[in-house]
Amino acid sequence: MTQQMTTATRSNRFAVADLITTGVFTAIYFVIVAVAALFCNVVLTVAGNIFLPAIAALLAGPVYMLLAARVRTFGPITVMGVVLGLFLVCSGHFALSLVTSAVFPCLADLIAKAGAYRNTAAMLASYVVFSFGCLGPILPLWMMKDAYVASLERKGKDAAYIDLVFSHVNGAMFGVTIAAVVVCALIGGAFGLRMMTRHFEKAGVLG
Repeated sequence: MTQQMTTATRSNRFAVADLITTGVFTAIYFVIVAVAALFCNVVLTVAGNIFLPAIAALLAGPVYMLLAARVRTFGPITVMGVVLGLFLVCSGHFALSLVTSAVFPCLADLIAKAGAYRNTAAMLASYVVFSFGCLGPILPLWMMKDAYVASLERKGKDAAYIDLVFSHVNGAMFGVTIAAVVVCALIGGAFGLRMMTRHFEKAGVLG
């Protein structure tokens, strides 16, 4: 009986530790997405926001890979995406942001789980899928143009601003955006895996 209670206590501790770890890495991911958004607005101008998912994917690889390696169970990857989606919806984005931020991270979680959170190919594929979760805020540019324009008008944006937002929104650019997400996710994910191999494991962080 005592042994069972001890085992249960340890399980609870692991559960709490996993929750804390997920919270920490989710917060870091938030900061990375915010930095990517700032870069898009300042350097690429508002028209460059279509590249936000790609830039976030390029930067967030180490965070994603370390979270998966530390927890090694289904859930944290999904939670990280859903929390971001909830924040986006609460900050005024379309509900589609929550859909993509839930569906793609959940699929990524399943792929990572299938690879036991260790297989290199599975982790890279998982991260690519996860990175599509950030497409929610920009998909309405193509899929819901009238509603997007109306939302900008409600925010007091003038015609010149709206024209700038849609200046590069076309079928060809959609393909470029998707390709950019895949390429940047592969680069960011590979960098994250390399960092874990060369630094985290040597330091005993992943033990």
